[in-house]
Amino acid sequence: MDSSGIGMLRGLLVVGLLSVICHGQASQEVSTEDFGVDKPEPDADRDLVEALEAVLGRMHNVKRGSIPLCGMGDRCAMKYGPRIGKLCDCGRGANCNSYLLKCL
Repeated sequence: MDSSGIGMLRGLLVVGLLSVICHGQASQEVSTEDFGVDKPEPDADRDLVEALEAVLGRMHNVKRGSIPLCGMGDRCAMKYGPRIGKLCDCGRGANCNSYLLKCL
C-alpha cells in the first residue's frame, strides 16, 4: 500500500474510534417527565417555604448559652486572680486575646 492509503486507513480508524467513544457518552440527564411525576403545586411550595422560615426564625432566636457576642476590640474576659472569666464571645473570625483580654 502506498502512504496515502495508509493515511486514509488511519483516519477512518480514528473516526470509528471517536464515534464509538462518543456513542458511549450519551447524555445522562434525567427529568421529572421520565418518571411520570407531576410538578408540585405552587401552594405546596409556598407552604414549605413558610414552614422553613418559621423553623429558621425559631433557631435564630435561640441564644447560644448565656454569653453574649462582643465586637472587635471589646473586652471579652476579666481576670479573677489566677483565673480568667469570659464576659462575652468574640464574633466570627476573632479570638479573645488572653494577654490584652480583648477581641482581636
